Amino acid sequence: MKFYNKIIKTNTKGKHDFTDLTEKIEKNVKKSKIKNGIINIQSLHTTASLVVNEKEPLLMKDMKRHLELLSPESLTYQHDNFEIRTVNMCEDECANGHSHCKALNLSVNVCLNIIDNKIQLGQWQRIFLIELDRERPRKIQVQIIGE
Repeated sequence: MKFYNKIIKTNTKGKHDFTDLTEKIEKNVKKSKIKNGIINIQSLHTTASLVVNEKEPLLMKDMKRHLELLSPESLTYQHDNFEIRTVNMCEDECANGHSHCKALNLSVNVCLNIIDNKIQLGQWQRIFLIELDRERPRKIQVQIIGE
């Protein structure tokens, strides 16, 4: 059994940005030299999620609208009340309760099969990191296990 681990760094472009990671992930699968196994791709953030879906421009607009409807930024979130919130605060803290609530509906990871050193994706499937908050640097952990 072999293991391959890698951190992929990327910069998102803002709220509801869909970053297509497919080619970066495929390069790591090739580099791993693992012929058959499983790849787990994991966001290391609470306001950025991973999904497998289709990269079609009108669908992308629909998905972004859907995310906004799930947890609109215009609602009041206790997480954003810095007068009463006392935990998990950082120097550049922003009001992002809406981002965390959207993340409840999405996954922190994607697990896919590898056969003959290729990720098994359907015809239209792509691997996306979805930014649920603001533009910022993000880290994605990749782990491949197999032979």
